Amino acid sequence: MSATDLGPGDFSLRQLSHFVAVAETGTISAAAERLYMSPSAVSGSITELERILGAELCVRRRAQGVTLTPLGRQVLDMARRLLADAAELSYTVRGGGAELAGPVGIGCFVTLAPTVLPRLLSEMETAHPKVTLDFLEGSQDLLHEALLTGRIDVAVVYDMGGLDGLESILLYEARGYALFGEDHPLARQPTVTLEELAPEPLVLFDQPPSTNYAMSAFQERGLVPTIRHHTRSYELTRSIVARGRTYALLVQRPPNKSSYEGLPIIEREVDPPLPAVPVVLAWPGDVRLSPRARALADLTRRLYGHRPG
Repeated sequence: MSATDLGPGDFSLRQLSHFVAVAETGTISAAAERLYMSPSAVSGSITELERILGAELCVRRRAQGVTLTPLGRQVLDMARRLLADAAELSYTVRGGGAELAGPVGIGCFVTLAPTVLPRLLSEMETAHPKVTLDFLEGSQDLLHEALLTGRIDVAVVYDMGGLDGLESILLYEARGYALFGEDHPLARQPTVTLEELAPEPLVLFDQPPSTNYAMSAFQERGLVPTIRHHTRSYELTRSIVARGRTYALLVQRPPNKSSYEGLPIIEREVDPPLPAVPVVLAWPGDVRLSPRARALADLTRRLYGHRPG
C-alpha cells in the first residue's frame, strides 16, 4: 500500500507521538503526564495503534511499566523519523520554504553554559529570527542521554572520553588550573605543583567529567588529594575557595576573577601543565541533523573556529 492509499482507519501521527512518549518515559502514567492527557486515553491510543498495525508493540505490566517488543523497538525508530519529517514539513511551510523556522534543542555542560550559550542564542536569533533555540543545562551523562533520546539536537560538552557514537566539531581547548583565595600561601607563587596541592584542603567540584579530570591528574602522579568539601555548583566552589585556605582544580575560566561575594580569586597554572581538554559541539552520528541544527552547527564553527581556550 502506498502513502496515498492511507485511509481514515489507518494510524495517525498523534497515535505515533503517544507511542513514542510511552516508550521514552517507560510508563503509561508518565507519558500521560508529559502529554497532558489521562492515562486511560494514552492507553487507548496505544491499543488502537496496535489494532491498526495488527501487532503488539509493547507489554504493559502494572508494577513494571512498559516494555517494548522487538517489533516495537523497530516501530519506535520509524515513528521518530516520521514525526521528525512531519515536523520539518510544518516548519518549512512556516518559513515560506526559503527561511529556517522552528525549534532546535541545544544542551550545554553546566560550567560551559554561561559563556557559550548567551553568545549562541544572540547570534542564532540574529541569523535566523524564526528559529527558536531551546536549551538544556546539565551533567554530561544527562546531555548524552538527551542526545540519544532526541530530547536535544546537539550539545556543547567536554571531550574527556565517553562520546562514543557521537559526531563532533572542535570549538576550542581548555586546560585545568588551580584557584585560591588571596590569603592562601600558594597564591603567592607564580605556579604550583600537584605535590604542593595534594596535602592542602581541596574543594572538589563533583560534577563528571570535571571530577574525573581532577582526580586522575593526582592519580597519574601517584598522589591522593585531601578533599575537604564536595560541591555540585561551580560558583559555590569558587566562593568557598575565595573565603578560606582551600583550593580547587577547574577547567573553565570566566573573565570575572571574583566570587559572588566580590572576594578575589587567584588563578595559578599547574607545573607540569594539566592535560588540555577539547570543548566540542556533539550530536549522534546516526542521526540526520535538521536544517536548523545544521545551521547552528555551522554558526558555532564560524564563531569559535577551533580557537585556543
